[in-house]
Amino acid sequence: MADKFNRLLLTGAAGGLGKVLRESLKPYCGTLRLSDIADMAPARANEEVVRCDLADAQAIDALVKGVDAIVHLGGVSVEGPWGPILAANFAGLHNVYESARRHGVKRIVFASSNHAVGFHRQSEMLDVNAPCRPDGNYGMSKAFGEDLSRFYFDRYGIETVCLRIGSSFPEPRDRRMLITWLSYNDLTELVRCALQTPKVGHTIVYGVSNNRDKWWDNSGAAHLGYLPKDSSEPFRAKVEAASPILPDDDPAKIYQGGGFVKAGPYES
Repeated sequence: MADKFNRLLLTGAAGGLGKVLRESLKPYCGTLRLSDIADMAPARANEEVVRCDLADAQAIDALVKGVDAIVHLGGVSVEGPWGPILAANFAGLHNVYESARRHGVKRIVFASSNHAVGFHRQSEMLDVNAPCRPDGNYGMSKAFGEDLSRFYFDRYGIETVCLRIGSSFPEPRDRRMLITWLSYNDLTELVRCALQTPKVGHTIVYGVSNNRDKWWDNSGAAHLGYLPKDSSEPFRAKVEAASPILPDDDPAKIYQGGGFVKAGPYES
């Protein structure tokens, strides 16, 4: 793939990680097209800002036209009721891939999640081929996205890197995040690798920094060349002092998805 794309699309640009990547992806494209259903800051130099609903197939088709690659962060990003997740994360993702197929886009970076595998136990070490065991509606949408993207590669040759993102914040917020934390710098490097590696086919990779304790093994995605540099270790003392130790029988301590495994059910 090219070191620098002519036009790169970033969906979910109003979200926390979208705002980070809005700044850090600029060196890798001539024009960064930004999209979200929520308000975004006005366009600056070499930016295009397009407010768009992922569930609107016609609007997504227009959004994707003319781009060389897509970093897809858009959609509902937390556990919640079925309806909004169905519209944005299921139908919306299908709209993105159908538009990519029609317009000849051949590389997508899809923000999957650790919650696609959240019902694996914390005692397990998962590699990139670990089967999905989603921990809620949100996790199911990410498992669907991994399967959908694989279909579009097998049928249409659209390459995708699925990022099973852990917990990406300025610093870890609790004991679980000491294991799942992904720094913003490592996030940017992971997305860069996903965009610029020449041949990725359909690749799954865990989005995690070089933390002391590990649940995930990325050796099966070594072809991406992703080498995280940051670690949660400098935050350990602060986090452990502020975070209680959960009881051994708490599902949030048993399963990798943490508190997500206990969320819901929701009113229909």
